[in-house]
Amino acid sequence: MRNTWKQPFGYAPILSKKDLQPVKKKKQERANDWQNVLKRIWKLVDEQRGLLIIVLALVVISSALSLLGPYLIGHIIDTYVVPMKTDGIIPMIVWLVLIYLFLSISLFLQNIWMIGIAQQTIYRMRTTIFAHFQKLSVSFFDKRKHGELMSRVTNDIENVSSTLNSSFIQVFSSILTLTGTVVVMLSLSPLLTLLTMLIIPVMYIAMRWITRRTGKLFKEQQAAIGELNGMVEETISGQRIVKAFSQENRVMEEFIEKNSRLRVTGFWALTYSGFIPKVMNMLNNASFAIVAGVGGILALNGHVSIGTIVIFSEYARQFTRPLNDLANQFNTVLSAIAGAERVFAIVDEPEEIDEAKGNEVTLNGNVTFENVYFKYELAEQEWTIQDVSFQVEAGKTVALVGATGAGKTTIMQLLARFYDAKKGQILLDDRPIATISRASLRSQMAFVLQDPFLFEASVKENIRYGKLHATDEEIRQAAMEANAHEFIEQLPEGYDTILSADGGEISQGQKQLLSIARALIADPVILLLDEATSSIDTVTEMKIQEALERLMAGRTSFVIAHRLNTVKKADLIFVMENGKIVEAGARPELLEKKGRFYQMLQSNENDVNAASLKTP
Repeated sequence: MRNTWKQPFGYAPILSKKDLQPVKKKKQERANDWQNVLKRIWKLVDEQRGLLIIVLALVVISSALSLLGPYLIGHIIDTYVVPMKTDGIIPMIVWLVLIYLFLSISLFLQNIWMIGIAQQTIYRMRTTIFAHFQKLSVSFFDKRKHGELMSRVTNDIENVSSTLNSSFIQVFSSILTLTGTVVVMLSLSPLLTLLTMLIIPVMYIAMRWITRRTGKLFKEQQAAIGELNGMVEETISGQRIVKAFSQENRVMEEFIEKNSRLRVTGFWALTYSGFIPKVMNMLNNASFAIVAGVGGILALNGHVSIGTIVIFSEYARQFTRPLNDLANQFNTVLSAIAGAERVFAIVDEPEEIDEAKGNEVTLNGNVTFENVYFKYELAEQEWTIQDVSFQVEAGKTVALVGATGAGKTTIMQLLARFYDAKKGQILLDDRPIATISRASLRSQMAFVLQDPFLFEASVKENIRYGKLHATDEEIRQAAMEANAHEFIEQLPEGYDTILSADGGEISQGQKQLLSIARALIADPVILLLDEATSSIDTVTEMKIQEALERLMAGRTSFVIAHRLNTVKKADLIFVMENGKIVEAGARPELLEKKGRFYQMLQSNENDVNAASLKTP
């Protein structure tokens, strides 16, 4: 894959000049979005209202003190320095020291308290989005990269945190300082005030030109970060597949392309935003030069005092400084709004609706499918399963066999209500599955998957995940029944051994035994097994089969199996093709028919025999 981002000087705009122009039709819509985002952030801050009022009061005090200081300096110059008087100057100097001391204390306190407010707000924001993750359907996560979602919880929220920590106070303080400075300047000299304000139109034009470009670029930058994080997370999770198929170069090329996109977007976003301090400094110096030059002429002609010129020179800087701060913070605020917008976009995703919430039902395990149809969102018009009907009595074991994509896993997904049927209905104990709360339903189910997932926790806690209040003795008993106790005892810390997130310290078979122990301790009514013995050596497979037999005893079990010798003891076998059950019955019955299952079994045995002949 060719890296299309490489250009002369190492930089290239990801957007054309045309793209950088604002889309006028969406201007009002974008403004409304920003207003909505700011309102939602304010609601999160509102819980800290009392402390926030104190902080704002301190900002008002510090702004007043910052205005009073230069005024007092001018007064000292006119009253004591120019006439060369010393009587009474010491108290004025003491007052000046106290003003700047209180100003420093005020700034320190407001910064400390604002950090606390910001961290509490970010805590609530992180908690809100993570809690919402738990309420979203499985289909939501199927359609999105996990790394991109992680980026919203980390990078995007961190942008909001940085803005609340510093920009909020600075923006409010700058507005107050700017307003107060204008009022005092007008009272001293309307003419010099008018000259100082000549920079405002120039500043407005420059800011408008810059911000029309930076807003779009900051959004693009946040999206590029999310894409890059998603790609990195996906690649790390699938590192074994990458290496198994020798795709390191292709993955590296894809990473370089996405990383280049982020580099280029970040370059242009920061380049445009970097114009702001440069323009502001230039205008600041121009304003100071105008005030000093014109003020000097007025002082020589006796229209103003020297102290007034000193005050005005300081206020001229103080006038442009808040404008400079506002301009600088504007980019930070833009980035934070873009991040918050992405966070709230997740929070606004519709929750998994459970009409039967709170309806707790104790199941016996009878399962009925009546003319069930289902297709995934990306399947368009093709049904994943179609017109599936069957009845399974409580305590029976059902084997689902067929080629990949036949619809076996979808049956289990529907049973667990990870998805809902599009047509037909599913009954549990003659009760429509939609009338049973998902929490109640899933608490009476257990899953043993082909690729067992282990958490970064101790062996004990991984087993206890099936029953959070289980005692250590119950965990040990479950491990014994799952044939896992022996290998657990050989681990460095036994049941207290900490495993990594993927359980890389133990074998695939041992991970599966822990998964079975987790299912055993849950004591489910309905058991869902998805190719639990695939890719397992013969000795370990025997241990797993023995553990599974204990697990399935007396429970309604659905077993997906590609190796047909693993379903010999199933009460019912459903042969699936193209989303339909083409054969159903007990094993002897299906063998006697010599139909599809018989052909699959013969083909499976031929493959096994052929493989054994090739083995040296």
